[in-house]
Amino acid sequence: MPDAPLTRVTLLLRIRDAADTEAWKQFVELYGPVVYGWYRNRGLQDADACDLTQEVLQGVAQGASRLQYDPQRGTFRSWLFTIARRRMHDFLERRGRLPSSGEDTGQFQSLAAQPAADEEAEWERSYQQQLFSLAAAHVETCVEPATWQAFWRTAVEGQPGQKVAEQLQMTIGSVYVAKSRVMARLKQWIEEVQGDE
Repeated sequence: MPDAPLTRVTLLLRIRDAADTEAWKQFVELYGPVVYGWYRNRGLQDADACDLTQEVLQGVAQGASRLQYDPQRGTFRSWLFTIARRRMHDFLERRGRLPSSGEDTGQFQSLAAQPAADEEAEWERSYQQQLFSLAAAHVETCVEPATWQAFWRTAVEGQPGQKVAEQLQMTIGSVYVAKSRVMARLKQWIEEVQGDE
């Protein structure tokens, strides 16, 4: 993603233009791994998860010109989750792993109509992890290697500050300053990407 990432709302507006390759690149970088990871966590094979992810992204591309973002009607991620969930249901039905729509029991229809809370929570977790991964990849290129290592080892790996200070030949105060600065940059980058959420 570029130094000044598009806000989520701006990104949604820009993907309405199929020729806006930068917007689509950012969209796929952010949401492609979320969709793919969710399918893999649901037990699909790699090839099936890739195919379904492609179907979801193609569906968004086909409908993007008509996309009218209205936060009053729900979040974009919820809409995308619904599309991904429906594609998986259709896929499983085609493979004979679910009863066909005409054969659904009332209980299954009820389950299909309302996504399980754990599925939505997993979807949101996957999105947050992908957002962090992109932010980390960006911020890491903007700071000194020792600064990044001080942050990573203390904040992500959970190593004690004193141990990290010794390993990196820094003062413990410098380690915590580095951690704080990197966290501030990550937070700023994520806020810019999320925009008006």
